[in-house]
Amino acid sequence: MDQSSALEIGRQGMQVAMMVALPLLSMSLFTGLLVSVFQAVTSVQEMTLTFVPKLIGVGLLLTLMGGWMLTTIVAFTTLCFQHMAKVGQ
Repeated sequence: MDQSSALEIGRQGMQVAMMVALPLLSMSLFTGLLVSVFQAVTSVQEMTLTFVPKLIGVGLLLTLMGGWMLTTIVAFTTLCFQHMAKVGQ
């Protein structure tokens, strides 16, 4: 395995990590933003109000996109194992 192959696998690993994490992080960000606006408008300052909607939103998103996330991670892991098999030859 040469340097370019190792860098390509590293780049693909970072891309897969961002592809899998970005939907969850963006859901948490936008849910938190909406709850913060709601709290500012209604003057309700309950700490658990920010946590529970984020947890529900991320749970729903995991339910909807969990299969795709798992498939993406498994495909990358398979690619890594294939490259490791080539190094051993």
